[in-house]
Amino acid sequence: MARSSTLNPPETHQLLRGEVLAARRVTPHMLRVTVGGGDLADGFVPRGADQWFRLFVPRPGQDALHLPSGVDLKGYARYLTMPESRRPLLRNYTVRATRPGEIDIDLVAHGALGPGTVSAAGWAARCEVGSPMALLDEGVTFAADGTQDWTLVVAEESGLPAALGVLAALPADARGVAFLEVPTAEDVQPVDAPAHVEVRWLHRDDPHAVPGALALRTVAAATLPPGRPYAFVVGEQALTQGVRRHLVAQGVAKSDIAFCGYWKHGARPAR
Repeated sequence: MARSSTLNPPETHQLLRGEVLAARRVTPHMLRVTVGGGDLADGFVPRGADQWFRLFVPRPGQDALHLPSGVDLKGYARYLTMPESRRPLLRNYTVRATRPGEIDIDLVAHGALGPGTVSAAGWAARCEVGSPMALLDEGVTFAADGTQDWTLVVAEESGLPAALGVLAALPADARGVAFLEVPTAEDVQPVDAPAHVEVRWLHRDDPHAVPGALALRTVAAATLPPGRPYAFVVGEQALTQGVRRHLVAQGVAKSDIAFCGYWKHGARPAR
């Protein structure tokens, strides 16, 4: 994962157990799982923006969620040595929305999701109300300090929850522009953003196109607002690194760019 950002971590790190409260498909390529209960009922602190966490869910065929005994390096080492028959699936995600006692998690549905699919999206497609899960809050990386003139937000669908969270967290008088790439027009979602932040939805409409390539081309060709920006760029690795290189070439300070490559096109997914 390529990353350059300032992490504002939570005060305490602890695994929080919960369960699935609801699951549904919100757009053709996005699944939403609502979780809560257990430790999440009063142990999770919403922080807004791009608050992210480590998600632990059962693998196909597992009848229980077996968690590591701790969340430090020793705990993670023990997780890695657990036999696959017991080791839960571990992935990183961003909070999409919160309500008292509930957290929405949006997951991109890549391709077919059969009952044996070993991925978090596969879990989202097969989970039922009451299915166990756990998360480890890791904090927020969006770190604009208010001295910048405007905000730039760029993401493809894997970064959409983070991008929408950042837009919702901006102050009412914020100015800026967001480039949000999705597979089709049907994947557009409602946006809560300040009135002076322009949101441009980009539709690939080509199942063979590389996610993020359209957003990168569009940003590179765009006439951006004058002044000093704070850029938040997340999603496929080539997109995030490409936008960062373009902005630096245009004179944007590296310290004013938060970017994170969530995944790399063509790389073999972790199991």
